[in-house]
Amino acid sequence: MYVILGPTASGKSALAMALARRHKGEILSVDSMQVYRDMDIGTAKPTAEEQAEIRHHLIDLLTPDAEFTVARFVELADAVIAGAAARGVPLIATGGTPLYYKALFEGLFEGPGADDEIRRRLAEQTNEALHARLLEVDPAAGARIHVNDHKRLVRALEVFELTGQPISSFQTHWTSPQPRHAATWIGLDWEKEAINRRINARTKAMLSAGWVDEVRTLLAKYPTLSKTAGEATGYRELIDHVQGKISLDDAFEQIKIATRQLARRQMKWFRRFPGVRWTSGDVPAESLVNQVVSTGT
Repeated sequence: MYVILGPTASGKSALAMALARRHKGEILSVDSMQVYRDMDIGTAKPTAEEQAEIRHHLIDLLTPDAEFTVARFVELADAVIAGAAARGVPLIATGGTPLYYKALFEGLFEGPGADDEIRRRLAEQTNEALHARLLEVDPAAGARIHVNDHKRLVRALEVFELTGQPISSFQTHWTSPQPRHAATWIGLDWEKEAINRRINARTKAMLSAGWVDEVRTLLAKYPTLSKTAGEATGYRELIDHVQGKISLDDAFEQIKIATRQLARRQMKWFRRFPGVRWTSGDVPAESLVNQVVSTGT
């Protein structure tokens, strides 16, 4: 199995498609948003033509008003990997959700179950207050979890309140000696200004492709998105626009900023994975394929 890492807009999907063509393989989506139906443009989901040409797994699994968990992803991905191995089909895993990679290859931290009362109380606090508290009780987790990552801040503090122990004491290290699946890891690296230009251009192209209309249709079909789906970068900004809260120009600027921030967070996570061969993404696709193939041999 190949794993293709890289920030959003880095060309992961194109490389995965090229590899799948070369090896007559299939693609495993490692993306928390592409699991949702009717969220196509904004999640950069493979087109219908691409999916008809190459089989993609874990795309369009459920409606956007449903929750999707990391544990469910690992369960489904394990089944895909086992199935591909049984059929003798090469698999290329790619996508933009670092936590899914960590859980799939290094194991999942279960922790105590959710406590609705604690979560409600924590959710009433600002991100800044949550982050300050986390730095007090679990400096390691506080340094790792971004102040804007509300969901993980709440979970880390919830675990501490339920167990009296910091969440970092339960979680496994990044350098797990026994990965759950064998893979050749390739990372696409870009200079900061170059990836920012690609992000800006892709955001503009998505809007030109009808992203606003997609959001209008989405809200008409699903008045309430699940918490998971509602976290998709760009959708919350366009929902604000559709609801008349901000102009399209403002939404465009906010999406570009949020996507650049997402790319930085992704790379911070991806750099932690051991054994990744990083290569410049700014080379012809065929050259990238040849590099990857030579790495895997």
